[in-house]
Amino acid sequence: MYPIKFENIYFEKIWGGRGLESFRSELPEGMIGESWDIACHPNGTSVVSNGKFKGESFEKIIEKYGEELLGTKINKEYFPLLVKLIDSREKLSVQVHPGDEYARIHENQYGKTEAWYVVDAKPDAYLIVGTRDCDKATFEKAIEEGNVEKYLNKIKVKKGDCFLINSGLVHAICEGVIIAEIQQNSDVTYRVYDYGRPREIHVEKSLDVIDFNLQCKNLSNNKAETYEGYKKTYLCENEYFHIEKLDIDKSFKDISNEERFYIYTVVDGEGKITSENADLNITKGDSIFIPAYMGKYEIQGNIVVVKSYAI
Repeated sequence: MYPIKFENIYFEKIWGGRGLESFRSELPEGMIGESWDIACHPNGTSVVSNGKFKGESFEKIIEKYGEELLGTKINKEYFPLLVKLIDSREKLSVQVHPGDEYARIHENQYGKTEAWYVVDAKPDAYLIVGTRDCDKATFEKAIEEGNVEKYLNKIKVKKGDCFLINSGLVHAICEGVIIAEIQQNSDVTYRVYDYGRPREIHVEKSLDVIDFNLQCKNLSNNKAETYEGYKKTYLCENEYFHIEKLDIDKSFKDISNEERFYIYTVVDGEGKITSENADLNITKGDSIFIPAYMGKYEIQGNIVVVKSYAI
């Protein structure tokens, strides 16, 4: 086993742009809103781009190597995470995601809890996280009257900010940000409000699942622990995934975990991952899969990575 990199799966979106070109050279034509970088979902499955498994689909190598790849405690039947980059030239819809139970009953899918790490942000960029000064009845009336925006909680953001978006939390990515998103492996979204775009909205389902008591905090303010060669910050821990941030100025050494895989997403800088079986140069925007049975490895360079793993 070795550090695995996948081909990026790009999706055009009406709110997308060309922002990923700032650190990727192979961007296809069009307004690219999403890049699915580690995915095993019916709407997009990754293909390996390096090493022994090059050209094989993620689904195929999971079937073949199972526990060696994913770990002893991970469900081999349904890969638990989806890692993507989002580039917003314009606002995304105001939306909400259901939890597991509602999604299973109404969509035959898993629910969706996600986390956002701000890779880049233009001056005065902001995000919408949660509602304010309203309850369900007030918000429903605002949807009918088209004045939802007065009840949305808008916060200015900068590079390096991080937020946990639980299922049930109203949210929207707004203009001028690039987000690294780690989420449950689900593609269920209910649009609450879409700024007049001619797309379907899902008012009834949205109101079913919105939790008006949910709040959101900036996880980048969590305290960092300092070690020789790097700093570690625990960003979030929940029942679906844990996320850590590693600010590496020289080297970070670790060993894979036979219980679960790791994913490293480079959010700034560049460097190299070295292991017994392969070395891999990595740079901003890359996401790398560390198989459970890979063994010892080291990340070198002046680089910031987000480490995510399923529970």
